[in-house]
Amino acid sequence: MPRQSRRVSMHLNISCPSTGANKSFEIEDERRLRIFYDQRMAAEVKADALGDEFAGYVLKITGGNDKQGFPMKQGVLYNHRVRLLLSEGSSCYRPRRDGERKRKSVRGCIVTADMSALSLSVVRAGPAPIAGLTDVTVPKALPPKRASKIRALFNLTKADDVRDYVIGRKVTKKNGSVVVKKPKVQRLITPKRLARKRARLAEKPARRTLSKVKAKAYRTLVDQRLKEKKAARVQLAKKRAATKA
Repeated sequence: MPRQSRRVSMHLNISCPSTGANKSFEIEDERRLRIFYDQRMAAEVKADALGDEFAGYVLKITGGNDKQGFPMKQGVLYNHRVRLLLSEGSSCYRPRRDGERKRKSVRGCIVTADMSALSLSVVRAGPAPIAGLTDVTVPKALPPKRASKIRALFNLTKADDVRDYVIGRKVTKKNGSVVVKKPKVQRLITPKRLARKRARLAEKPARRTLSKVKAKAYRTLVDQRLKEKKAARVQLAKKRAATKA
């Protein structure tokens, strides 16, 4: 009798960076999942074994969780759970206080059969599109706000007005009307901003001159006070000498 494969269920959460779409697939046949076993995070795997719709696709392993919900951590070369002392800046841990460290259970970066979910990213698409993943385009929820990034996105020059290229989104209000909301462009060079800069630069010589005048007046006052103190000491010494005589 042919050997039957074990019934292993694993969710494959696949994202396509070129379209911005995500789709989840549940695979219950272990033979189709063996292409991911013993692979590390960031490894690129040919996905032909997953089915005919994945023919020609190359997927990159970006993360995952085991059946108890512990996340995979890049750089931990184990195929089981380990306890690591994590601090601020480490993945799989968010400190609640400044400087706090904590020992947490994390999953190694090697894929095994006891994974419940695997996160994948499309590196190279095949000839046939996948419904809901590569045949649709999901717009970005947060378009760029900075003027330089908008110029780089649309290949604009400094002569072009960046405000005409800001990406907005349609919002439906409670009364049913649809309005377009656009973010405020940051670091935008406007005539008002240039005028402020010119005024700020023009104030610097005046402030420098005023500072020199005040410093000179302060030194004059200090010298005058020192002379007054010296004269008072000399006068006091003369009085004492006259009293002794």
